[in-house]
Amino acid sequence: MDWLNALRARANCAPVAARDPLYANANVAPIGSVEPALVRRMVAAGMPLAKGATGWRIIGTPLNDAFAQIAEWLRAEGLASAWRGELLAVTDASGATLGAIERAAVRPLGIATHAVHLVGRAEQGGIWVQQRALDKATDPGQWDTLMGGLMSAGETIATTLQRETWEEAGLHTADLHDLAARGVLTVRRPVSNGYMVEHIHMFDALVPARLAPLNQDGEVAAFDRLDLDALHDRLRGGAFTLEAALILADVLVLDATSTAPPPMRRGDAR
Repeated sequence: MDWLNALRARANCAPVAARDPLYANANVAPIGSVEPALVRRMVAAGMPLAKGATGWRIIGTPLNDAFAQIAEWLRAEGLASAWRGELLAVTDASGATLGAIERAAVRPLGIATHAVHLVGRAEQGGIWVQQRALDKATDPGQWDTLMGGLMSAGETIATTLQRETWEEAGLHTADLHDLAARGVLTVRRPVSNGYMVEHIHMFDALVPARLAPLNQDGEVAAFDRLDLDALHDRLRGGAFTLEAALILADVLVLDATSTAPPPMRRGDAR
């Protein structure tokens, strides 16, 4: 499928412009990356940064104060995404959590995020999908999995799954059937305000026929229940976000060869 291969290529792209590794204090594993022109502006503005042997280091004790200072500067300069007042964990390449930073600052700094997506199979047949609200900062109006959201600082994968499933779809995970983890998809690609590195923890479950998704937080415009042919048509037509398309395409391919609810394969993009 040429369209699916094209999606996979988009999900594993190098930055458009060269970026320097970004570290935190004396940590040996990077936490992200930054464009040289941007880091020079930050240094000139007095941000807590120092040049290292292989990149740049955010310096500070406590480190979260330095993260907050840089995030506020990015906001003031119009370089951050929509400000959410939500902290996300800052982890290094080894997976160690070093602190937390405002969500709006992660893409300019190339900081990896963790997300959870839920594929909802309808008991009466088909797949539940959502249309993102038209005022969303990212991919407004595009179609998505039943639920997809970022993991906030201090959360576990399980608590994010429970919270986001309720907020976006009005469903309690305890009411779903056959809930199962289906691997991790990592997406690396340039975005409008920086570089995206996202580790997506994938789940699927059966939504009982007595239940239907109902948005609670205003971030979903509509829900739809699609049979596999309709899902395939929308995927090929580019109606879904890149991340949702990659997740759902695996479901579609496996469903076409099996009558049992199949697991999603681990994504190819790294």
